[in-house]
Amino acid sequence: MPSNEEEDGDLISSEEEEKTDEVCYLSHPAHPHTLSRRTGSTIPTLCFSCLSTKIKIIDIEFHYHCTSCDVEFHHGCHWVPRKMTHPYHPQHPLILSFLNYNVSSTYGLNSHRSYETGIIYNPNLPNLGNTFDNCTWCEESLKFSSRFYRCSVCNFCLDESCSVKFPLPYISNPKSHHHSLIFLPRPVFLPCDACGLVDRSDPSYACFQCSYVVHESCIKLPRVIKITRHLHHLFYTPFLSSTNSSCRICYETVDNKYGQYYCNHGDCSYVVHSKCATHETVWDGRELEWEHEEFGETTEDVEPFKKGCDGLIKYFFHEHNLKLEKYDGDRDADKQCQVCTLHIDSRDFYRCMQCEFFLHEVCANLPRKLDHALHHHPLFLDPARPQNTYSLDCVVCGRAFNGFRYKCSKNNCEDWSCKNFQVDVGCILVPDCFTHKSHEHPLFIPIISWQDFKCECCKDKYAKRYLRCTLCDFSLCYKCATIPDKLHDKYDSLPLSLCYGEDWSDETYWCEVCEKKLDPRKWFYLRDKPCITIHSSCVFGPSAYMKPGDTLIYYDYSVVTVKVICNSSNQTRPFCHRCNNRCSSSVYFKFSDGSVVCSLLCE
Repeated sequence: MPSNEEEDGDLISSEEEEKTDEVCYLSHPAHPHTLSRRTGSTIPTLCFSCLSTKIKIIDIEFHYHCTSCDVEFHHGCHWVPRKMTHPYHPQHPLILSFLNYNVSSTYGLNSHRSYETGIIYNPNLPNLGNTFDNCTWCEESLKFSSRFYRCSVCNFCLDESCSVKFPLPYISNPKSHHHSLIFLPRPVFLPCDACGLVDRSDPSYACFQCSYVVHESCIKLPRVIKITRHLHHLFYTPFLSSTNSSCRICYETVDNKYGQYYCNHGDCSYVVHSKCATHETVWDGRELEWEHEEFGETTEDVEPFKKGCDGLIKYFFHEHNLKLEKYDGDRDADKQCQVCTLHIDSRDFYRCMQCEFFLHEVCANLPRKLDHALHHHPLFLDPARPQNTYSLDCVVCGRAFNGFRYKCSKNNCEDWSCKNFQVDVGCILVPDCFTHKSHEHPLFIPIISWQDFKCECCKDKYAKRYLRCTLCDFSLCYKCATIPDKLHDKYDSLPLSLCYGEDWSDETYWCEVCEKKLDPRKWFYLRDKPCITIHSSCVFGPSAYMKPGDTLIYYDYSVVTVKVICNSSNQTRPFCHRCNNRCSSSVYFKFSDGSVVCSLLCE
C-alpha cells in the first residue's frame, strides 16, 4: 500500500504536468508527439530553441516538455525549435539557421537568439556560405527572413512562413471529396480541382483513385454561401455545364472543369470563381448549407420614406413633409442636399414645406439598408452628423464629408482596411460594373489586394479602393471616378463639362479659381462660351463634400473646436494661416482661436 508521501508526490506531479494539443516538431509528422505543460516559466535545463533557462513573458507561468524526445521549451519557443522534422521534407531533419547580411553568411545549429537584444551571431561558428537564396517550397527570397530552416544533407530550405505550416499526412472523410486524401510532400504545379489555380505555396492533397488534387485551403470550402455582391445564395459545384461565362467578381473566364459557385435560380446566370467568392473581403465567413434563404429585409426596414397625399413624402429622418420640385437656377443654386452635401443642380429635388431641408431625388430614394460590393457585411444609412474631425473620412475615396453615410451593420466589424467602415453616398452610387466616360471598356470593383496600381487620372498609387478595367490595365480611384461630368451654377446657363485630358493640345490654360497654370493632359473643367478652364481639384478638392454650419472637435496638441464656414464670394475669401493663399474651396475652417485654414489637410 503506498504511503501518504507517495500519494502526495503523484498528486503534485499530475498537477505540474498537463497534456496539451501542442505538437513536438522534433517528432516525425506521421507519428507526432504531444507536449506536456509544466508549471513555472523557468526551465530546469535549457530551452531547446533559445538555449536559455529563463524568459520574460508577461502572464506566462508554464513551459512545455516532450517526454519522448526529453526536451523542454518556453511558451512560444516550441514553434521554432533548433531542429525539426517537417512534413514538407520528412526524409531529413531541418536545422534552424540565421542569415547575417553584414557578411552574407549563414549560421547554424549553435547560434542562438536573445529576446532582449535580438539574434546573436557567434563569430567562432564555421561560415556555411550563403547558398540559400530562396525557399525551396514557395520560392520566395530569403532576404526578408531573419531565420529559416535548412536541411543538413541536401540544399532544401524553408522560410519562416512555410516552416510554421504543418499539414496533416492523411485526411479521412474530407468535406470536399468522398474518399480520403493523402498529403503530397512536394510543391505541386497542377491546378487544384476545387479552385482551378496553381499555387505551389499552398500544400496539396490527392486522391489517387480519382486523380483528384486539392489545395489544403480548398478542402473545407463551404457548400452554400451568401455574398453582398449578389441577391441570392450561391452553391458550390465541382464543375459547371458547358458555358462561356466569366466570373462576376474578377471578370476573368470561368473554366467549367473546376469548382465554382453559382446561383441556382432559374433566371439567374451568376457564376464566380471559388477563390473569389470566399475571399475574406467578399464573404463574411458564414456557412449557410442548413439555413433557409431569406430574401432581403421588410419594406418598412428598407424604404427611406412613406408616400402621402398630393405627392408629398415623409422622409425617415425629417419631421416635416417634403415636396418634389423642379430645379430653378435663380432660386435653388445655393441649396445643398442633406444626404450627399452637394449643391442642388439641374436634377429634380425634394424640398421641405416648412424649413430649409433639401434632398436630391436620387439621394431621397437611397435605401436605409443595402448589400454592396465594397463591404462583405450589410450596410445601413446613418444620418448622424460627425462630432469630430477624425470621423469625417470616407474609407473608399478618402475625402472628408459630413453628410449621410453608410456604415457596417455588424457590431465590432474588423474590416482589414479600416477600424470603422463608413462610405459616403457618392461612392455607394458607383455600380459594380459600368462604363466610365474616361475609358472605352467597362470598369468593375476588384477584390481588395496589395497589388500596385496607379490611377490614370490623378496618378495616385496609394488610394484605398479603386476601379479596374475588365479588359486592360486601366485603373481609376474612387476620388476621380465620383467627380461629376457636368457642373451647373447660377451665373451661367451653360454647365461646366469635365474634360478627360488633351494629349494633343499645345494651348496654355489658366485656372479661373486659383489663377495658376493648368496642365491640359490632366482632367479639368471647361466651358466653351465664354472660355473658362478650372482645375478639377479646385472644384472638387478635399473639402468639396463638407456642408457649412457644423462645429467639430479637433484633436491636436490640445482639444479645440473648428467651424465649417461657407466661402460664398471672392470678397469674403480669407487667407489660409497655413499655406498663406486665399481659401478657394466652397468652405473654409475657422478654429476656436480665430485661425483659418482652407482645408484640414493643408500643411
